[in-house]
Amino acid sequence: MTTPSMEDYIEQIYLLIEQKGYARVSDIADSLNVHPSSVTKMVQKLDKDEYLIYEKYRGLILTPHGKKMGKRLVERHELLEKFLLQIGVDEEQAYKDVEGIEHHLSWDTIDSIGNLVDYLENNPEAKTAIINKNKK
Repeated sequence: MTTPSMEDYIEQIYLLIEQKGYARVSDIADSLNVHPSSVTKMVQKLDKDEYLIYEKYRGLILTPHGKKMGKRLVERHELLEKFLLQIGVDEEQAYKDVEGIEHHLSWDTIDSIGNLVDYLENNPEAKTAIINKNKK
């Protein structure tokens, strides 16, 4: 079972590896605005829990389990942001709101939101009706 903090780290590590090909403690600290010592502690925990393999001074790699979790967490974030944008929330607020809610929704709820996003994408009139109603 992961905590919201663990999820933030796994998600950020996944994104850094996707973008740069690697993730260093200093990169993770900068991305999450935390101290490198905090990153080292969390990375050691994630190593123990088999989400990644960490070798001091050599960097880290995600295990297959860690990659799968990282990808799912990034997709969850993107889905929630897409959902909020589709219902008329402005981009900056949507990002802030996703950061606040993403860890508090069950995966079943995320799946339901995904179904709604698909519906709104395929039914632009429904999306327009929601946005117009929000503007009132």
